Amino acid sequence: MQKSDLLLDKTVGFIGGGNMAQAIGIGLIKKNALKPNNIWASSNTEKTLSVWKDYGMNATLHNYEVIEHCDIIFLSVKPHILNEALQTCKSPSGVFKGKLYISVIVGISLNVLEEKLSKIDENPKIVRSMPNTPMMVSEGITVYCCSNVPEAEEKIVKTLFSLLGMCEKISESLINSAGGLTGSGPAYLYTVIEALADGVVKKGVPRELATKFAAQVLVGAGKMVLKTEKHPGQLKDEVCSPNGSTIAGISEIERGGVRSSMINAVEAAVNKSDELALLSIKD
Repeated sequence: MQKSDLLLDKTVGFIGGGNMAQAIGIGLIKKNALKPNNIWASSNTEKTLSVWKDYGMNATLHNYEVIEHCDIIFLSVKPHILNEALQTCKSPSGVFKGKLYISVIVGISLNVLEEKLSKIDENPKIVRSMPNTPMMVSEGITVYCCSNVPEAEEKIVKTLFSLLGMCEKISESLINSAGGLTGSGPAYLYTVIEALADGVVKKGVPRELATKFAAQVLVGAGKMVLKTEKHPGQLKDEVCSPNGSTIAGISEIERGGVRSSMINAVEAAVNKSDELALLSIKD
């Protein structure tokens, strides 16, 4: 049995149809893991739903319809509107029973999710996750933890995420910390790609080629780290010849504080997630 076979008879829904939800939904279609008519998404705007309709997926303005039609429900709204979204998830025909919910919401703990979801479902099975948008091209990273999820259903969750990239189960205490890199990291590296491209555009390389080269440099460097299992510092040293062009560039990177800026960026993202977690407890 192939991994994707576990999803063939499943219906997957998204409460909140924004960028992260689209990355997962479209990614699953591109991997042929789900048919478009087995995917549902809700949003409060027709503009957001038009993306889902363009791919042949089901779209609705009513959140509860997603839960009614789906076995697996992603909670993919912004943290500050979770309460409002869940209030519109209550079924007109009664309380839901034992649905599987996967949260991709920053900072909201399993305990808080359980408290909130118990108001619409008698026995919610909950996964807290932190994926990232490169899932759309099957190069994502997802970290997750569970509450009240049977082994068979956790296997389905891991299969779903693994189809779209790397997937690791970790302690909930590490979710915010890991998410500061895995969830936010692509944005940092898009900035790096743009900056690297700017550097060679400055020296005469056409923009389209410059961006392509810069992106491939990051892809190649990442694969070198993963496949050789060498320390990044060692791989860096292997490129830096004495009195060469690369070490001259590295010197400028250190002079500009790029390393410190990256560390600070991750720390700032983690701190913001912790702040959102505290707000969700007070809410």
